[in-house]
Amino acid sequence: MKQTIQNKAIHQRKYKIGLLFLLLVLAMGIFLSSVLKTISTERKIPSHNKIIHDRSFRGAIISADHYTLSNSQKTYQAVIRGASIKPSMKEVFIKLFSIYSGIQEKVLRSKFKNRQGKAIQGNIILSKTIKSSTAMQLKSLALKLRRLGVFRSIKTHSGIDVLFGLDIIENGESRRFPLHDVMSPILGYVGKKSDGHYTRPEGKKGLERNYNTHITSKKDGYFKGKRDVLGAVIHDKNSINKNRVDGLDLHLNIPLSLQRRVELMIDAMKKNLGADEILVGVMESQTGKVLTLASTERYNPAHIRQKDIPALNPKFSEYPYEAGSVIKPLTLAIALDHKVVTPNTWFNTYNGKLKIGKKRTITDDEKFDSLTATDIIVHSSNVGISQISWRLTGEEFREGLLNFGIAKPSGLDLSRDLPGKLKPLYLLNNKMHRANSSYGYGMLVTFAQLFKAYSAFNNDGIAVTPRIVDYLGDKKGKRYTLKPKVGNIQAIGKRAAQQIHHILVEVIKRGTGAKAQYPGLEIGGKTGTAHIAKHGHYVHEYHSSFYGFANDKKGHKYTIGVLVIKAKKHHKYFASQSAVPTFKNITQLLVDQGYLKPDPKEMIQEKKKSSFYDTKENTSSTLPVSTYTPNVNKKEKPSQKHTRKKSIKSLFNLKKTTKVKKKTKPKIFIQTKEKKKPKNKKPAKEKSTNELFEDLF
Repeated sequence: MKQTIQNKAIHQRKYKIGLLFLLLVLAMGIFLSSVLKTISTERKIPSHNKIIHDRSFRGAIISADHYTLSNSQKTYQAVIRGASIKPSMKEVFIKLFSIYSGIQEKVLRSKFKNRQGKAIQGNIILSKTIKSSTAMQLKSLALKLRRLGVFRSIKTHSGIDVLFGLDIIENGESRRFPLHDVMSPILGYVGKKSDGHYTRPEGKKGLERNYNTHITSKKDGYFKGKRDVLGAVIHDKNSINKNRVDGLDLHLNIPLSLQRRVELMIDAMKKNLGADEILVGVMESQTGKVLTLASTERYNPAHIRQKDIPALNPKFSEYPYEAGSVIKPLTLAIALDHKVVTPNTWFNTYNGKLKIGKKRTITDDEKFDSLTATDIIVHSSNVGISQISWRLTGEEFREGLLNFGIAKPSGLDLSRDLPGKLKPLYLLNNKMHRANSSYGYGMLVTFAQLFKAYSAFNNDGIAVTPRIVDYLGDKKGKRYTLKPKVGNIQAIGKRAAQQIHHILVEVIKRGTGAKAQYPGLEIGGKTGTAHIAKHGHYVHEYHSSFYGFANDKKGHKYTIGVLVIKAKKHHKYFASQSAVPTFKNITQLLVDQGYLKPDPKEMIQEKKKSSFYDTKENTSSTLPVSTYTPNVNKKEKPSQKHTRKKSIKSLFNLKKTTKVKKKTKPKIFIQTKEKKKPKNKKPAKEKSTNELFEDLF
């Protein structure tokens, strides 16, 4: 019995010891799992290392005379926790933040309430578009507000008291256009592209879009190292510094000093003509470097409004239209190149009326019994140019236009480059369709295509591609040049090009472009006035254009294009009354800026001084010649003679000009009189960028 009791007691002790052992094992397992979880879980403790990010920038756009037209800057957002502001100090916070940020108090108050009008206790974004300079001031304000006791501690979900203040956080990059509407829509505009944390600009139109991949930010930089107790990075041998790589800068061929003057001039011309829009372009005939490409429809890319939407698309390469008579030199050039005519070949022009079939009649504004091929261009004869086109086959005519770049992208380096439209071969084999196209109807061309085509007449038959961008550059000074998507083309042979060149000079001497004459320069070109078609019918609205060239004896050769869209004032829709005077104004500006140098022996004093737009005393639309030559009837002080350094207001002087007496004979302007000029006056090309900027603004 006693033995049984002892055995039972021993078994009970075994069970107790086994149970205790199991409890110890379980406790050890819980402890080990807890340790493992602690090791594997990311702990929210201050890191020994710290990284300072250095975000890369989008490249800038810079003019030929080194002015920044577009660049980027960092943006910041201001964040505050609604519950962290003491109710009694809320108005103090709003007033001070409004003063530092420039945001209205009314706007700030509205951000502290939700749609139901209740106070927001969580995070409130006061602004997302704070500039760098303002951000620095707001960071200083945040420290001052802490010292003033504006903020209070609040408990988090974990029960810890935290003092939240005003946080200024870098959130992106914005695009800056410091000169507002200058050179738009060529520059284009940008949109926003965000990865959820950082927002960057992205090109949408113009140069910003076409060169987006080249100027966009390349690689962010950073500085990484151990931190001290205050959170500052310790600079030692173990710290890592990676430099950022910014996007490439675009360097343009266009100088701001010339571009701005042209823009102001065409603005005045638009008002004078009552036109919807005026487009102009100037480029070097041999290189294709664009010196100016301007439109009257401009906008501020940083602040686009609803009314700006029609102007967002640059019409230079995105506006196909029926060009009219400016196509005639191309038609004759093709015929000359195929040797089916010569400049002196005579044609019966039927007194300005030529019937084709029973219902079709080709008419001319001027009536001539017969004209040579040269005079067909000089007097812009539809009847004559139609007969010239008939000496070509439909295939020869169509292929010739294609060789000029018609119905093909021009290669102009903008975001879109529309090809236009040319009739198919089976239609051009028909005499009526070929005649219609020979004087610019039944086909669609762009300003850039004709701009390029006319350069062939000033460059031995080679049509050069217009180039807005000169090169791309990085911060180290390296330059990169991109090949154009569409290169130069041999439009016609050298002999045919020279023949057309001389014919276009004749157009200026005794034809429809007479108002474009400029003493001492070789001027050539062709006018075009074409009806606009709407809903399948031609209406009483017109495209007026003039394409040509201006050369001097120093070897400077420029191709110039002008397109006036829908001039509404009486008789101003004629190219001779709208596009030609605009061309003359451009020539005058090129002379003023030193790009063209007239031969002083050929400069004849004009009897009447002309101005931008008509007055009762003066019906001319060209710039005053007195800008460059002394006034016959008005004495000038020596300091006023031949002044080249003029402000925009004085350059575009709209005062009435003095009438010249009928008996006054024109005087020859001799260059030697320039000795009376002040010594400190010098040509625009020799001035510093600061001097040019002062002249401009």
